[in-house]
Amino acid sequence: MSRFALIATYIMANRKNGTIYTGSTSDLWTRIGQHKSGHGSAFTAKYGCDRLVWCEIHTEMAMAAHRERRIKTWPRQWKINLIEENNPDWNDLTMTLPFR
Repeated sequence: MSRFALIATYIMANRKNGTIYTGSTSDLWTRIGQHKSGHGSAFTAKYGCDRLVWCEIHTEMAMAAHRERRIKTWPRQWKINLIEENNPDWNDLTMTLPFR
């Protein structure tokens, strides 16, 4: 992992209240680029989930993966509430991430 990698749990969406995808990664910048180009996952490509609507930075990949697994078990409304706590308009947060 490069010294510029950004370990995170994140949620992608195609629009406000639309399809959502939860993931974790050891390099958020690279992973977001993959999602935006349609190569991130078959699910995000199929449903057009190319908007970063929520993310949480971690210091260890194990913590990010654990958080992802927990969020994936949540009801959809809980995920929507999590997003809307800090991003009520579901804006793309990509440009607000720390620089590489």
